[in-house]
Amino acid sequence: MVSRQDFPEDFVWGASTASYQIEGAHASDGRAPSIWDAFSATPGKVKNGDTGNVACDHYHRYREDVALMRAAGFSAYRFSVSWSRVLPEGKGKPNEAGLDFYDRLTDELLQNGIEPWLCLYHWDLPLALHEAGLGWTSREILPLFADYAGLLARRLGDRVPRWATFNEPNMFTMLGYGAGVHAPGIRDRGAWLDAVHHVNLSHGAAVRRLRADLPAGALIGSVPNLQPALPATDTDADREAAARMDAAMNRATADPVFLGKYDPITRDWMGDRIRAGDEDAIHAPLDWLGLNHYSPTYAAAASNRWGFRNMDPPEGAETTLMGWHVKPEAFRDTLIEAARRYGVPVYVTENGMADDVEPGTDGAVRDAARIAYLDRYLGAVRDARAAGADIRGYLVWSMLDNFEWAMGYGPRFGIVHVDYASLKRTPKASYHWLAALARASSTA
Repeated sequence: MVSRQDFPEDFVWGASTASYQIEGAHASDGRAPSIWDAFSATPGKVKNGDTGNVACDHYHRYREDVALMRAAGFSAYRFSVSWSRVLPEGKGKPNEAGLDFYDRLTDELLQNGIEPWLCLYHWDLPLALHEAGLGWTSREILPLFADYAGLLARRLGDRVPRWATFNEPNMFTMLGYGAGVHAPGIRDRGAWLDAVHHVNLSHGAAVRRLRADLPAGALIGSVPNLQPALPATDTDADREAAARMDAAMNRATADPVFLGKYDPITRDWMGDRIRAGDEDAIHAPLDWLGLNHYSPTYAAAASNRWGFRNMDPPEGAETTLMGWHVKPEAFRDTLIEAARRYGVPVYVTENGMADDVEPGTDGAVRDAARIAYLDRYLGAVRDARAAGADIRGYLVWSMLDNFEWAMGYGPRFGIVHVDYASLKRTPKASYHWLAALARASSTA
């Protein structure tokens, strides 16, 4: 069992969420639809026809949620901004009511001793941009994303010290534009490559705008999902497939952002999409890396458009409700490799597991499996630090049970249970377990 003594006094404890997954208030105070509003309203796209229309109603209940963070002893909260809440058309005139919400949230966090960590984009592109052909498959989105970043920097930069451009750019580009299982539901290899490159370029443009508009000392990073791509069998063909999966799912967005160059496999795929000066435009020195991790992935050789296919974990492997392999040593190795490869301080900005545990007859939520998972994965953080990796914090996914994208409201990732009918919040056993570590850190 991990203990307070396993982590330094200044280690950051916190939680993460995402705007579309928790805010609700989908048509309130001038907010316009995002691609996820349209996708989730399309029959057959999301399990049970679930949508984020209400979600956890964090928009109206944020004070209650911040109070739960304070009671847990958390010192940081990573949230994302709904682009279409503050810029309903994705550009042009800002929506003051939407900006006011993030003013209130930021002030509430600070008043409770919690540092706001703002992520510009967690998958909810304004629908107006997508419908106008100005989404991630268009190079014209670069200045629009930079303008959006500048708007928020000028509005919140006096109070928000830590900024991230994108959450899991590798995942939303692949799932939304390559596989078509997430918004906007495009299944095209060329569209995926377009989206990857334009997201990378938009990152560079946004970082430069943030540097210009934020106060000196603001810390800027990006948040990839990094998970080992392992061969399904010990064969040359599957090892080559795993290398291709690694390029697609890890290197394609992290390498150009943090190193200033595409890896050879991705560069070959990109072809003439990469114009002269593009890699320099993508690469803007960063202050930190937010690392999301859940499970290793497994690749087998395939004669398809990718050169690999995703395989289930090995037979008999321990898995979560999502079917993801529980393998904390893979997390340890990922942390060590990311810290070495990218050379900036690393914060775990998402890690956790889904279950379907409901309150017992006494109202308590006994999620023992989550506690066991968190203990083992925090042990991996401890071991990575002991191996020399510069890991400075852990923000659990997620603070609240929430809308789990195409899976709807079935999987529960939160350390706080949300009754989706009444919206009642109930801290789970895992909340109290993690809070004991965080509070011990804050009083050490």
